[in-house]
Amino acid sequence: MIQLINVTKAFDGNTILDNVSMEIREGETFVIIGRSGTGKTVTLKHIAGLLEPDTGDVLVDGERMNGASGKVRDHIRSRMGMVFQSGALINWMNVRDNVSLPLVENRLFHPDQIDNIVSERMKLLQIEDAGDKMPADISGGMKKRAGLARVLVRNPEIILYDEPTSGLDPVMSSLINSLIRKMQKEFNVTSVVVTHDMNSAYDIADRIAMLYEGRVIQCDEPEKIKNSDNPVVRQFISGSLEGPIKIQ
Repeated sequence: MIQLINVTKAFDGNTILDNVSMEIREGETFVIIGRSGTGKTVTLKHIAGLLEPDTGDVLVDGERMNGASGKVRDHIRSRMGMVFQSGALINWMNVRDNVSLPLVENRLFHPDQIDNIVSERMKLLQIEDAGDKMPADISGGMKKRAGLARVLVRNPEIILYDEPTSGLDPVMSSLINSLIRKMQKEFNVTSVVVTHDMNSAYDIADRIAMLYEGRVIQCDEPEKIKNSDNPVVRQFISGSLEGPIKIQ
């Protein structure tokens, strides 16, 4: 479904992605782990077409995202949605208006149909009672669920998640994890998840890739990551101060 082929990206002479290649299969949940600043979110932005690689290619279902015309890029993007770390809600709109925004902006359905779709998605994500509330008046977990509901109203084939459980308590993190699994099981969504949360990674992933110093150093099933013999992977997943990872 998604391929990164020898992707390199640098900012101000600092190489963030260094000849990165990965393949994400249709219908799987693919998790990317690694330290802060190692290129996880940059990878997501390349998939979404928000960044262009300096070298290499990004393919979505065989279509080349980088260098594509505006029309082709818009077509590819119409098949995916991105759930931002903060939820990225519009502060002056209530929750229901935030969720309905993609359908209203693109005039995809009659207003009555939009109301029905929005209600279904809000019920699915257990935020149906928050429709009239403003983003400033809801919890972080509810903001993330509202952001996910806004993505789901367009029935995307691909969902990109940036730190979906960051800042959440264990109970809310478990709910978010269960929703990600539900999207895969019920809608056959292909998910790419960036996270520092190893419990979440093990819970939701079909495969996990670890980025370190701009490269993929291991990509495997969760059990193989847990039992990795790579010292960098072992140190990262255990959170140990001892090992080859330099503390900066």
